Amino acid sequence: MSQDFKHDQHKSHKQEHHDSQDHNHHNQQGGHDDHSHHEDHDHHAHHEQMVQDFKKRFYISLFITIPILILSPMIQNFIGVDLRFNYDQYILFGLSTFIFFYGGWPFLTGGIDELKEKNPGMMTLIGLAIVVAYVYSSLTVYGLEGRNFFWELATLIDIMLLGHWIEMRSIMGASNALEELVKLMPNTAHKLDENNETEEIPVSELAVNDRVLVKPGEKVPVDGRIIDGNTSIDESMLTGESVPIEKQKEDEVIGGSVNKEGSITIEVQKVGNDSYLTQVINLVKEAQASKSKAQDFTDRAAKWLFYIAISAGLVTLAVWLALGYSFDVALERMVTVMVITCPHALGLASPLVVAVSTALSAKQGLLIRNRVNFENARQIDTVVF
Repeated sequence: MSQDFKHDQHKSHKQEHHDSQDHNHHNQQGGHDDHSHHEDHDHHAHHEQMVQDFKKRFYISLFITIPILILSPMIQNFIGVDLRFNYDQYILFGLSTFIFFYGGWPFLTGGIDELKEKNPGMMTLIGLAIVVAYVYSSLTVYGLEGRNFFWELATLIDIMLLGHWIEMRSIMGASNALEELVKLMPNTAHKLDENNETEEIPVSELAVNDRVLVKPGEKVPVDGRIIDGNTSIDESMLTGESVPIEKQKEDEVIGGSVNKEGSITIEVQKVGNDSYLTQVINLVKEAQASKSKAQDFTDRAAKWLFYIAISAGLVTLAVWLALGYSFDVALERMVTVMVITCPHALGLASPLVVAVSTALSAKQGLLIRNRVNFENARQIDTVVF
């Protein structure tokens, strides 16, 4: 749902990310790995910052919604109390203006970006509802006949902020699983020179065909082929194979796996972006960026609801005017229709599904490669070993 929005929010960040990747590409392949790790960290920090931003906006907006609800005449009528006093509507207007600009800002900017791309979605739908509710309600405070919708504006912004915060936090959880994968790689390796003397060097400086000594208990620094020695290797963190695998001369080993018993000498076969672990990390990144069918459905629903909201609003206005009612009454009906067309539930449904599934999977060590296939997995009725 909010992938479009994140895409927009990240646009400048992605550009930097892209530029630095291009720059890296011209560097040696070994050095590339260090750069991409650094970029991952930057991207991670940026994402963390956005999660915190949504969290802060949500809590502050929620706090200010309480007096808005108490001061709203419609809510007072509903619960059968009368707490009206002089100038209470101006206080209500002030609080709602704050929520509209502070809490609604991500949706207003996201909606503008969607409209620029001529692809209205969830952001545009939320933007339409809050703009219509705010503008109309403000006019009622300053003399227009009608009831205000400030409470509807505030609750809609709160729920949408909550939905986006939950979704972004879950994606953050999956990013944390990636960080754990990155940590599997050792930083240094024992490189052998022509005289079989060992020298400790950063893994990023290793090149294809270099010889590396791996001692018992150490992590294998790169993907390679054993040219001397026998051992057993624990690959459980990478392949899920729980029992250590016996390895001898000519067998291949994966960077990040743990050497259990004997010392082995390996010849480096893959470095940087070609390595097994880097490819796994890239697959998980792609999966996080890919949209599930639920999200696609939400996006399509939001797009149609946006068109329906505008059409239904204008039809409502025309019909009430044709029936001979005053413009004030017809306008109020039009605003009501346009505001309630933006469903609170749609903003929470998709993010919650994505959040719970991604978080649970990451905790169980499941790295999702393709969201659509992951959703289809519920239809599996037989597992064959």
